[in-house]
Amino acid sequence: MGILSWVVLGLIAGWLARFFMPVGGVGVITTIILGIAGALIGGYISTFFGWGSVTGFNLPSLIIAVLGAILLIFLYRLLRK
Repeated sequence: MGILSWVVLGLIAGWLARFFMPVGGVGVITTIILGIAGALIGGYISTFFGWGSVTGFNLPSLIIAVLGAILLIFLYRLLRK
């Protein structure tokens, strides 16, 4: 997967994660970073448990990335308080 695909997947994953778990005061760049980092963390966790991995721009990868981004938003909220 190329860098542009990671950015697009991160943008979509971050936006969907913000839809499910809104974060105030976070811009588009932070959303992309949360989405890309969520894809990496979600991919690592899902691979570790044998559930699959982020292999390309497809629905399972998007779900894993969104779940990872939701986890990061949750941790961000905890640290922000």
